[in-house]
Parts: sequence; structure tokens; C-alpha cells
Amino acid sequence: MKISIIGATHAGTFATMQILKDHPDYDVTVFERNDNVSFLSCGIALWVGDHIADPNKMFYSSPKELEKIGAHMKMQHEVLAIDPDAKQLKVKDLNGGKEFVQDYDKLIITTGSLPVVPPIKGIDNPKVYLCKDYGDAQVLREKFAGIEKAVIIGAGYIGAELSEQATIAGKEVTLIDAFPRVLYKNFDKEISDRIEQEYRDHGTKLALGQKVQSFEDAGNQVIVKTDKGEYEADIAVWCAGFKPNTKLAEGKLEMLPNKAIRTNEYMQTSNPDIYAAGDATNVHYNPTGKADYIPLATNAIHQGILIGQNIDKPTVKYMGTQATSAVELFGTCMAASGLTVEGAEARGLTVDAVTTEENYRPEFMLTTTPVVSRLVWNPTTHRILGGAVYSKHDVSQSANVLSLAIQNRMTIEELAGVDMLFQPNFDQPLNWLNKVAMAAVDKANQVK
Repeated sequence: MKISIIGATHAGTFATMQILKDHPDYDVTVFERNDNVSFLSCGIALWVGDHIADPNKMFYSSPKELEKIGAHMKMQHEVLAIDPDAKQLKVKDLNGGKEFVQDYDKLIITTGSLPVVPPIKGIDNPKVYLCKDYGDAQVLREKFAGIEKAVIIGAGYIGAELSEQATIAGKEVTLIDAFPRVLYKNFDKEISDRIEQEYRDHGTKLALGQKVQSFEDAGNQVIVKTDKGEYEADIAVWCAGFKPNTKLAEGKLEMLPNKAIRTNEYMQTSNPDIYAAGDATNVHYNPTGKADYIPLATNAIHQGILIGQNIDKPTVKYMGTQATSAVELFGTCMAASGLTVEGAEARGLTVDAVTTEENYRPEFMLTTTPVVSRLVWNPTTHRILGGAVYSKHDVSQSANVLSLAIQNRMTIEELAGVDMLFQPNFDQPLNWLNKVAMAAVDKANQVK
């Protein structure tokens, strides 16, 4: 079978590896417009902050490694057009400029995402940078070494981490976001308020609930103007969201309103011989049971593997996602899975929630520290729809427990009774997730 893959992203790389693992005789060609594959962009802020031992290890594969298992790697080749009827691609070699046609039996679209860059006045200023790929990472690492002041636009995970690392490095940092809180889409106010205080305590200026209107040149600096103020810095970094990179498929495949390619449970598009995965496509979001757009590396990897398992025939169904994630900011662990209250309301769902706080292990230990736990559930069925944890202790794996609870459609009563270990080094006789579930049950019973 002759297979073409557009994009050596997380999804494209894992699709390639899985196909050749299961079908080593298949003819697999990968087209990638860049000169590298599988860059872990989640490590950009850590690299800028000098926490990466070897930047080469931020790539979990390479063209040579994929060639070793049998892939034909066409690096710095851009696919210009798709003809689904003829099963052909129009391709351009970006080095020599030569164009040619590639036939395929099955096509895989893993073109990833693009930064959302609105037509704001001055956004093309040379002191305004993006934070998406390896090229951006190289530039930012070099620039941050020689600056004193930075403005970061976008308080999602990437902007939040970059702001934290710049602040720790002694830079004067302003973090701007149109939403009223840091990590607005990831955590409810009960948790995000706490991390915002960490930013303020460490000297970061928060400019939240503000929309950037222009970038103006000021000699050696750039002025970022919002609807509520202006901020001068040596550089500005735009980290305000991503969109599917799917122009090639427009008018040829079914899409969500945001242009993400719609796929079924086997990762097939509306054309059964064309598959899609990663940031270019939708996910099945288990908390709502509906298609959604959630660009995360974990989603891309799982979907890429699924394509490999289903490339010959539909075999393994997509289990969906809870959008489970975690971040460490100023020595504090924040982890979440599923819906926040505001995320539920934005999707038209009615939910209830509760927050608890207690030490992660007994007070008779020489040291302990509080854990804030939050749980979101359906008030009618009591099914768990989301949750989050926050602590100076590493509670990140609690998000994985919450993810299992959501995926398995557990109720708050069931999570309250789950058997979890007790050992004074690690936790209390009742784990903090048991406790927050118990608090949820108490609150639900009061409503009756």
C-alpha cells in the first residue's frame, strides 16, 4: 500500500512509526516543510529558562530514525494541493523549487496548527516574536539572554510558563491576556487566583482583561498598547492561541466551524481513504460527548497511533480525551482534567463544583503542605466532568486519576469510595481526591 503523510508533527511521526511497525512492507512517504520533526514545543519556556540539558533531546525522533524503519522522508517539501479524486498530491521541493505529483492509496493529514495572529497594527514589528516551533525557540532563547523587559501576550500554558521563566531570570515581565484570569481555560477562579498571587509576589505585572490594539516602535523598544493601557519593553512575544493548519483540505473534507478536519472514531475523515490527526483535527471530548478542538501533544500522539492501527481497515476505536494537563509555576504544581465550571457553561452545560484544602500528609510528619482540590460534576447524574489540584507538593498524577474517573463515567459517590493507599510519607488516611469527592457528595445531598 502506498501512503503519503503530510506533516511530521507529533501525530505524523507516531502514525509513521505505528504503520511501519504493523506493516513494514507498506510504502510510506512523509512530506515535511521544515528541516526537523517531532519538536516538543512544550519545552520552549524551559529551554529559554536554561532548564534543558540538551536541546537536541527535545526531538523524540529524527528523519534518520524514521528512514531506518522504512519511511521515505521528504524534508523541506511542501504539499501545495490535494486531489482526493485522483488520489494525488502536488508537491514542491523548497530547496530546488522543483514541483512534482505524488500518487497515494491512502493519505494522512497531520499538518498541525498555526499561531492565531490577528491583523493588529504593528504586529509585524521586528521586536514582536512568536512562540510555536523550534525556530521560534532558538530566537527566543537568544533574545531573552540580552533583554531586561518583556511583554508576553497570552496567559495560556505557553505564555504563563514563558512569563514565569523570564521573571525567575530577573527580567521585568508584563503578562497580558484578554481573559480576566491567568490560565482562564484551564482552571477555575478558586485555583487561578492563587497562581496569580504567585506572579505578583515574584514581580510579574499582570494586565488581564485587556485586548492588544497595536504595537508601536520606540527605537530600541516596542510599545504594546491595549484598550486599558500601554507597556514598553525590549521585546513582545505573541502566545495567544492556535488554529488548525488545514487550508489544503478546505472544500474537500468536512470540517468544524473553526476549520478543524472532522474525523470519525477510527480517525477517518469524510473521505474514508484520508485520515487526519493532531492539531489539524477534532477530538472526541468525553466530558461532553461531542467533537471539540483541543490542541495538545497527548491528543496528537494517541490519534497518530490510532491511524497506524486503522490504516488497513477500521479496527481500534478512539477512546476520546479529557484534555488532561499539568504545569509547574514558581514551584507550584497545577494539574487538571476535564471541564472547569466556566468551560461547562460555555458549552451550555449545567454543573456544580466544590473546592477543598488540606495538608497532603499528616501533621505529625516533620513537614507537610496544603493541597487544593476541585471537582466538577453533573448535578443530575452526579457524573464527574472535571477536576483540578494545586499544591507545592507534586500532585500532578492526581490529574490522571481524575482523567480515568471522567473517562469511565464515574460518579462523585464512586470516587469518594475508591480504594487509595495510605502511608504517612505520601498522604492522609483518605486521599485528597477521596476527600473532595466526599465534599461533593455532601453538597449534592444538601441540594435534595
